[in-house]
Amino acid sequence: MSNEHVLDIRKIMEMLPHRYPFLLVDRVLEFESGVRLKAYKNVSMNENYFQGHFPGLPVMPGVLQLEALAQAGGIFVMNSVEESLGDKIFLFTGLNKVKFRRPVVPGDRLELNVFYERHKLNMWKMRGVAEVDGQVTAQGEFSATVANKGDM
Repeated sequence: MSNEHVLDIRKIMEMLPHRYPFLLVDRVLEFESGVRLKAYKNVSMNENYFQGHFPGLPVMPGVLQLEALAQAGGIFVMNSVEESLGDKIFLFTGLNKVKFRRPVVPGDRLELNVFYERHKLNMWKMRGVAEVDGQVTAQGEFSATVANKGDM
């Protein structure tokens, strides 16, 4: 891995439109164009969803683990295409074979692994695996499209 593929939060914020409290990728560690991406999210007790999920037993919602994988997938696509995406946005279009394997709690470092499956035109298929300390927490296949912001 070379340092040119490591993306810090400033570079991630240049790519993704998400902001607090919905930006769920803290750093990209590894990237192989058209192959895979590895990133992470540091899970803190300060996350606003822990107030209600669940009081006295804080657990990161599984759908937010999937959203973190989707955001990592967006970064993967933006770095894999040759041309600039300009005024386009990456939109989640589907989920398949989703499994939740273990809870994610405050203090965990959620590793986000995205693997390329295929794409045609603006439609992308990827496989995502979220892990904490080498144990799978969530996994699934997801699809997404690159769309014009003005068409929304």
